[in-house]
Amino acid sequence: MSPLLLIVLVVLVLLAVGGGVFVNNLLWLLLVIALIVLLFNLFSGRRAL
Repeated sequence: MSPLLLIVLVVLVLLAVGGGVFVNNLLWLLLVIALIVLLFNLFSGRRAL
């Protein structure tokens, strides 16, 4: 797994926890999308990152 991707995920979690209601929902949505892409990347045989 890419260290840059881990850093991005951690930053998204911290911003989502500290953000307002609208920003919070947007960042959690982005986090979920990032996790789905990460899981898809791990379970597919290819290593794109």
